[in-house]
Amino acid sequence: MNWSEFPTLNSLRAFSAVAETMSFSRAADSLNVTHAAVSQQVKALEERIGLILIERKGKVLTLTTEGKSLAHDLSIGFTAIHDGVTALTRASADRAVQITMPPAFATSYLMPRIAGFQREHPEVTLMLNPTADIMELTPDGIDVAIRYCDGNIPGMVVTPLLKSDMVVVGARDLIYGQTFDNPATLCELPWLQELGSNDTNEWMERRKITPTRPMQITYMPGSLIMDAVRRGHGLTFTARSFVEKDIEAGLLTECFSESDIGAYYIVTRPDRLRPSVRTFVNWLGRQSKLN
Repeated sequence: MNWSEFPTLNSLRAFSAVAETMSFSRAADSLNVTHAAVSQQVKALEERIGLILIERKGKVLTLTTEGKSLAHDLSIGFTAIHDGVTALTRASADRAVQITMPPAFATSYLMPRIAGFQREHPEVTLMLNPTADIMELTPDGIDVAIRYCDGNIPGMVVTPLLKSDMVVVGARDLIYGQTFDNPATLCELPWLQELGSNDTNEWMERRKITPTRPMQITYMPGSLIMDAVRRGHGLTFTARSFVEKDIEAGLLTECFSESDIGAYYIVTRPDRLRPSVRTFVNWLGRQSKLN
């Protein structure tokens, strides 16, 4: 299609509205423009195609034969456009909001709160994907990511969500009677680590700890780690916010803590968010203010 030969969409809409209402005033109201603007658009269309489309006899308007033909074709075309846009809008509204996040975040932070979101927004369907892998955000795939990082993710919109010290914790029975003035002594105890992550080794490297013998590290899904830690199966490295109540209750003991190494951020594409995605992101952002 040669778009340079095509009349402007505004002129076609103006004529179609006049043909539908048989009134410049009512057409102007339906388009939320002035009477003069509609008249100018129709006149420009007639000049563009070199045909009279509307005959004016006082306050009475009638369509010429050519005007009736064009009005019929435009009605079919605009109806098809309207139906197509409506179908896409409904499909977008019905599509689940896909969210990826670390399993530990899902288990300890999001899941205790998700029922509140569902009560507030039963019309929004969520699809949660807890994984240690970095998932790409795409227009027809993952909509939102929760990531623990320094906040620098080029090309993405990054919003702070949760700032928390990171701690090494273990069950009271596991570490009873032991002191940890030297963090290297933790190498003697078993550790639990999320599949796909390297938190334990990274913690050791920051502390400049070199184990004298292989450490006992058990890898498991992040959703299982905290239950295993509470049972005394090993230490783990996690956000203090996730275990604060257990520490206060004496169920877990904090061995070491670190601050200013990162935070949890909401990550989205720079594109305009679908309404359902925006609803979830706004709700999640409010949760940080409630902590």
